[in-house]
Amino acid sequence: MATLVLLNKPFNTLSQFTDSSGRATLRDYISAPNLYPAGRLDYDSEGLLLLTDSGPLQAQLSDPRFGKHKVYWAQVEGAANAAQCRQLCSGVPLKDGIARAVACELLAEPPLWPRTPPIRERRNIPTSWLTITLNEGRNRQVRRMTAAVGLPTLRLVRVAIGDWTLGELQPGESLSLNVAAPPPRHRRQTSSRRAPRASVNKT
Repeated sequence: MATLVLLNKPFNTLSQFTDSSGRATLRDYISAPNLYPAGRLDYDSEGLLLLTDSGPLQAQLSDPRFGKHKVYWAQVEGAANAAQCRQLCSGVPLKDGIARAVACELLAEPPLWPRTPPIRERRNIPTSWLTITLNEGRNRQVRRMTAAVGLPTLRLVRVAIGDWTLGELQPGESLSLNVAAPPPRHRRQTSSRRAPRASVNKT
């Protein structure tokens, strides 16, 4: 069995346990030893972060080939519409290639905790909420994708990874589970020896 911890990572917290600049880290919220984050969540993003003491489970959760979809709630600047959602699913060009959302839906403002500090809202410019599902995790991907369709992200909260959801966890709260650990992956061993050449005896 392996330990899996679901953490609601607060805003302006690093997805690591140490920082030489004195910023908030996971150590401020997780005291159990030998836990490592499975994937990352940006410093200025909030929500679900998974940690585990199992190397194989950490690798599986972080590898997009295992199909662990990640669901985000994004508050964006502007009045989002269905056409922009379709564009996000069809694909938008980023510097590191075309990025596509698995799903995108308009969302009524969700009942979230207040963010500290609050977002900066501009007078006379509306904001909207989107639910965006991804199956990959490029650097600041959601923010770059929404900006590409004219909707800068103001607040980003991850609410699900695969079957695990944020639930009722408040910022800084965590839930520890015992789950089955996948078997370790063994590398195929190859011999460096060359096959012996057949010898020909001349008589």
